[in-house]
Amino acid sequence: MLEELRTERAAIDEAIAVLARLSLGQGKRRGRPPLWMKGLEVKRRGRPPGSKNKPKEE
Repeated sequence: MLEELRTERAAIDEAIAVLARLSLGQGKRRGRPPLWMKGLEVKRRGRPPGSKNKPKEE
């Protein structure tokens, strides 16, 4: 049981070290964050699908 806990502790320590390394490598990013990070839906630009140009009435 003790050996199992020691291996589990080693795995947790390794995971903590990896996360610490990742957080140190990333500085502050400049500019607006992408929409997927904000959790908002992406607004599509232009006409909605299926819409067509209406003929001009004279």
